[in-house]
Amino acid sequence: MLAFAAFGCGIGQGIAVFGAASGMARQPEMAGKIQLVMFVGLAFIESLTIYSLMMSFILLGKLPKTEAILEVIQHAVK
Repeated sequence: MLAFAAFGCGIGQGIAVFGAASGMARQPEMAGKIQLVMFVGLAFIESLTIYSLMMSFILLGKLPKTEAILEVIQHAVK
């Protein structure tokens, strides 16, 4: 789950930076405003990865312990 979020964020950030760099190259006088909007956009994109990481930690806390899983497997085999 986290890998998919990181992959999507990486692609989104690349597209955002490419668009901002293209805009700054075409209109250098707007570079400050374009850069500000780009940073805000990158923060929103990065929040997806942070939320996925938080969900992963929450779900890892809900998983049963290894000993409990092995006990269930051994009980099922008998």
